[in-house]
Amino acid sequence: MTNLIDIQNQIAILQKQAEEIKAQEFNKTVEEIKAKMAAFGITVADLEGGKSRPRKATTAKSANPAPAKYRGPNGETWSGRGLMPRWLAALVAQGQSKESFAI
Repeated sequence: MTNLIDIQNQIAILQKQAEEIKAQEFNKTVEEIKAKMAAFGITVADLEGGKSRPRKATTAKSANPAPAKYRGPNGETWSGRGLMPRWLAALVAQGQSKESFAI
């Protein structure tokens, strides 16, 4: 079984190896980053948050929702857009027409 001193020596050796590898790969990594920045037109100011890239517009809910076209027996409403709500689907399955619930 190894003792604590041996393990600490191994840790020190591994940390030294890690620092050497980091130093060797540092310049290569910097060059790769510079190449990507040039390819995409990225500046240091972009990285610091000085300039924002245009983003894809997200769909926001409308301030004016569609008016209700159908009203159920318990006061439920549906605009007629999207999937038919369960309450109306159940009533249609019972043989009633969707138009009988039109407002």
